[in-house]
Amino acid sequence: MDETPDAAAAAAHDATAIDGADPRFAALPSRPGKIVAIHLSYASRADQRGRRPEHPSYFFKPSSSVGVSGGTVERPAGTELLAFEGEIALVIGTAARRVGIDAAWGHVAWVTASNDLGLYDLRANDKGSNVRSKGGDGFTPIGPALIDARTVDPAALRVRTWLNGELVQHDTTAGLIFPLAQLVADLSQHFTLEPGDVILTGTPAGSSVAAPGDVVEVEVDVPGGASSGRLVTTVTAGSAGFDAALGSLPAVDDTQRAEAWGSREAAGLPVAQAPDSSAAGLSPELRAKLVAVPVAALSAQLRKRGLDNVHIDGVRPLAVDVKLVGTARTLRFVPNREDLFRSHGGGYNAQKRAFDAVGAGEVIVIEARGEADSGTLGDILAIRANARGAAGVVTDGGVRDAAAVAAVGIPVFSAGSHPAVLGRKHVPWDHDLTIACGGATVQPGDVIVGDDDGVIVIPRAIVDEVVDAALAQEDEDAWIAQRVAEGHPIEGLFPMNADWRTRYAASWTSDEEEAR
Repeated sequence: MDETPDAAAAAAHDATAIDGADPRFAALPSRPGKIVAIHLSYASRADQRGRRPEHPSYFFKPSSSVGVSGGTVERPAGTELLAFEGEIALVIGTAARRVGIDAAWGHVAWVTASNDLGLYDLRANDKGSNVRSKGGDGFTPIGPALIDARTVDPAALRVRTWLNGELVQHDTTAGLIFPLAQLVADLSQHFTLEPGDVILTGTPAGSSVAAPGDVVEVEVDVPGGASSGRLVTTVTAGSAGFDAALGSLPAVDDTQRAEAWGSREAAGLPVAQAPDSSAAGLSPELRAKLVAVPVAALSAQLRKRGLDNVHIDGVRPLAVDVKLVGTARTLRFVPNREDLFRSHGGGYNAQKRAFDAVGAGEVIVIEARGEADSGTLGDILAIRANARGAAGVVTDGGVRDAAAVAAVGIPVFSAGSHPAVLGRKHVPWDHDLTIACGGATVQPGDVIVGDDDGVIVIPRAIVDEVVDAALAQEDEDAWIAQRVAEGHPIEGLFPMNADWRTRYAASWTSDEEEAR
């Protein structure tokens, strides 16, 4: 028989008293057996991140991370990106196992405020588990007061966060992608939610970085009604760092800075020139034209427009008779340095993020400085790009598992094949920025076209006029070739003088009349 929330609370408080009433859990009925947090749940946050999950995904936080209102949280020495996340916390009152959405809220006893603090400096090697980045002591302050879940509408709760007195987060549960009851029901499919367990339900847009001396306050309430009160946490500077002999050290790059602060602008970084799908995407008609015209013809038209440095030199296709057409998605490797590879080479590094993010019709273009004595991708990444609908890959470095990569069927142009992995020559550093590949500058959104002659880069702004001019030139060259085959000398015909130009124009008029 299910316990009532009041009975569960009494039992929990008795257990706490026996345990010595640990002050860290003063705002809760007991020390939680489990703290379960969701990665992404608010539409505002999903829009800020540029990705919206189809289903909720979760991670665990240790109960030792719980803190109290009025307490402090330490930012470890040698780190810079301690981010706050104001959230609604649900406290389970009665055990829930395989409950439906309609019954799920009945297993929630209380609602309160929480701050899901995280250290982005430690995210790289956690691969989404957040064990180190979100498991630190005091990284989950909760409280200060519990709201009886039976008295509130779970669709009408509000969460607000203040940083040094300034309101920085403000959203309601109406903005959730997944309703609160769904989270309870979903988790109960996989394991028993027990009395005292805590579910952190995600943070809205506005999460950012807090520095030593900053004060973060979070409040959950029903507007005009019950409130958790303000959960107050002060950030302090830690004196202890991390030992490289025991595990990976903190490391940050511009991607982590942008995610921790909420945007590149907030982090003080230049705005990335990421692809704009509405502008850079190729219509089916334009794509068909680019497939039909040879790279050599496009190159000639670019030269006529003063663009001589648009060829990605030194790359060849892994297979013959392939055509590559798409818009650029860029990835940059820097020369290997052992300490930098330890911090940036493992985990969910820039290379993996780029292959996970590539979209349909896009080409991953890799800057590897023409250094082909190490692989810059292998068959697993080629399969991932193909599954994402990518148009192809161009790298001025090497390819591992070349035969297997070719067998995937996605067009790949490279400087050669090599069995070594990244760490021999390269560190994956950043993506979606202006790069140099095979001596050519490539920006995200540039149009990339490749065939057996090589690969060229076409600025998006002129691609329509270039391809139309190239197709017209192809028709003209085909007519000239036919005349040469008939025995006419090249002089005056290639290029055409005024007489031959008149004949060419007349041939088109004749063809049009026959067509009518």
